[in-house]
Amino acid sequence: MLSGCASESQANSPIQEGVASYYADRFDGRTTASGVPFDQTDLTAAHKSLPFGTRVLVTRRDNGRQVEVLINDRGPYVDGRVIDLSKRAARELGMLGRGVAPVELTYVR
Repeated sequence: MLSGCASESQANSPIQEGVASYYADRFDGRTTASGVPFDQTDLTAAHKSLPFGTRVLVTRRDNGRQVEVLINDRGPYVDGRVIDLSKRAARELGMLGRGVAPVELTYVR
């Protein structure tokens, strides 16, 4: 079961592994599925099923860089991708050049 509040055991357990991507600039300012405007400078993300308001730690598996994001939108809508990040979150993971990166998602307590 996925929830917005992680238990002690959930906080250390990976939720999901896969490929992350990030939003194109054209989405900046558009309304997200949660009803708030999307802002490329916030540490936010889209996930297909995690509840809005869930905080997850995104760890880039090939370089170890991490960023904490708030789920506030739905997506990604590309096969094989598990999370769409804001540009700021993608920058912190060092993935702006490639556009995608292998990641692991973990609940934040």
